[in-house]
Amino acid sequence: MSAKHFINDPTHLVQTALLSIPHTNPSVSCDLANKIIYLRPNGSSSSQVSLVSGGGSGHEPSFASFVGRGLLSGAVAGTIFASPSAEQVRRCILHRVDKEKGVLVIVMNYTGDVLNFGMAVEKARAQGVEVDMVVVGDDTGVGRAQGGKVGRRGIAGTVLVQKIAGALAARGASLKEVSATAQLTADNIVSIGSSLSHVHVPGRSIAEAGDNELKESEVEIGMGIHNEDGSERKTTELPGLVKIMLSSCLDTSDKDRNFLDISRNDEVVLLVNNLGGVSVLELGGITNEVVEQLAKDWKIKPVRILSGTFMTSLNGLGFSISLLKIKNTGLGSGGSMLELLDAPAEASGWSAAVSTETWKNRSSSTIKHEESEDDEISSSNLELDSSRAASALTTALNRLITAEPDITNYDTIVGDGDCGIGLKRGAEAILKMLERSKKTDDALVFLQNIIQVVETTMDGTSGAIYAIFLNALAHGLRQNSPSSPQPINAGIWAKALESSLQALSKYTPAQPGDRTLMDALVPFVKALSKEESIEAAAKAAEEGAQGTKGMKASLGRTVYVGGEGWQGVPDPGAHGLAELLLGLRDGLKE
Repeated sequence: MSAKHFINDPTHLVQTALLSIPHTNPSVSCDLANKIIYLRPNGSSSSQVSLVSGGGSGHEPSFASFVGRGLLSGAVAGTIFASPSAEQVRRCILHRVDKEKGVLVIVMNYTGDVLNFGMAVEKARAQGVEVDMVVVGDDTGVGRAQGGKVGRRGIAGTVLVQKIAGALAARGASLKEVSATAQLTADNIVSIGSSLSHVHVPGRSIAEAGDNELKESEVEIGMGIHNEDGSERKTTELPGLVKIMLSSCLDTSDKDRNFLDISRNDEVVLLVNNLGGVSVLELGGITNEVVEQLAKDWKIKPVRILSGTFMTSLNGLGFSISLLKIKNTGLGSGGSMLELLDAPAEASGWSAAVSTETWKNRSSSTIKHEESEDDEISSSNLELDSSRAASALTTALNRLITAEPDITNYDTIVGDGDCGIGLKRGAEAILKMLERSKKTDDALVFLQNIIQVVETTMDGTSGAIYAIFLNALAHGLRQNSPSSPQPINAGIWAKALESSLQALSKYTPAQPGDRTLMDALVPFVKALSKEESIEAAAKAAEEGAQGTKGMKASLGRTVYVGGEGWQGVPDPGAHGLAELLLGLRDGLKE
């Protein structure tokens, strides 16, 4: 790998790269504080469904340089190879793109991206915005056995989903039509990548090459776009490599990797993507090899061939192959996948050039955002006793803080040791909010005050899960709010909790039995729905958490971090949640 860079400060690198984009496309602007590139409003154009995407930096031109007319409306960037925060995405959806006809979020299947974008989607829905989300997982380098519940990773095939959906949105289609077409496209793509070496991230220390580094003659097949190891290493020349890669995508006898049946009678789009470090000359040779093998070995002649740099892994010395099976969208004239793929897009990262008219109408790419962007907290007709609620929650939070040493100890054994500290940090912040905030007898306002604290103080996967669940709970309360004021009861809480549990399932495959906090949360919700008793629900959560002892994890960091002794301790996330719920029970008794 090469560890030499012209810009070695990763923060400065990401920021200046984002600032460069409006220089090359005057139709977009940069919100640098939130690392958002978004389409500038055009008074002469009618409203359309907005497309939002994004992910970690390091994949350019995806996603920021795909913002432009006919493609994305907004893109949100994280730091290098790290998901942007839910707050960044929320601001993009609510404040940077047109929401009138709805918003479609397209995200690659990585846990951080799915959770943080999903949290923002639920937050936007709670504000009354019509939002759909499509998750793309096209990588055949991850088979069924390895992918398990998480599924395939999203790689370069994602750009085909974005292009087709963006063109359809530009033609005035509804959110339902754009979302369905994007999902249809995502369901009919298979991709795989390979690389001659891993990449070096600017700003990181340079470790000596160890056993993990590829040898001079080796190629890694199935390598991810975040430097992840591939599925196998081979010593082979380009023809042999392409043969293996195409077989991974097309061999119907490989039951572990055959995700899509493509025959010689199907119309197919081929995308050969540069992972960043392959010369244009060499990529041409690679593309020719792929095209020839498709025709010779598989009798497939692509109806469209795209070759270039679309989704990179910094300067990765590799390439990926994506195959899209053309399907009937059912949209009639002008709405076929091929027509939408061929439609012009005015984005600097796509092949279409920016028009002369746009250059003539260009203006300053720097726009000041002086208006208040804090969302108003919505009210409801659900009343609660604010003093009793605050007292009960205080008891629960203090019990959670007291349990922090045990949670940290458990997480040191089975994880990376930060679960207890994260929960304690969130609990202490909510306690401060309860002391300082204005008292309210509105259950929805009370909950939204808590959500604001959780979103800003709790990070990581557990923080995202709590925030998604609570945002969905707020949406559930809004849906169950009566036409006139009335006290909230256990039945209303149970209905709202059931809907929020359902919403959470869209963003994580975790279920009871996977050794996660779901082992405590699901029993709590089910018991509350059945018996409308906090006593019974808290007991069910406690039993669920204790039941994780000896349970083998199938999701989360415990799968590959857990050390000796995990059989004797409960899942730290489940235990922490159970302690909170037990404290809530005790507080309501007082």
